[in-house]
Amino acid sequence: MQPLTSKRFYSPQFSPMASISVRRLAWSLGLSMPKTVDIMVRLMPHVVSPSKVCLSCRDNSKCSNCTFGSLSTDSQQYAAALEALV
Repeated sequence: MQPLTSKRFYSPQFSPMASISVRRLAWSLGLSMPKTVDIMVRLMPHVVSPSKVCLSCRDNSKCSNCTFGSLSTDSQQYAAALEALV
């Protein structure tokens, strides 16, 4: 049984192309794959309109923890993500 203090998050299986690509990006950044995916997620609001994502959202209870819902920290997240790429 899992302790109450430990949270598990949904972890989808990557396609072979996604797994291979993320691995190579992680190597180029000198980071782990999970950290690399985190950077990719933080950059997503600059690729996909946050307003479009928020309008389609089915769970508005986690907006403060969502890259798309945290619009006030958007520029900070972008700067941090770009810093990690350099």
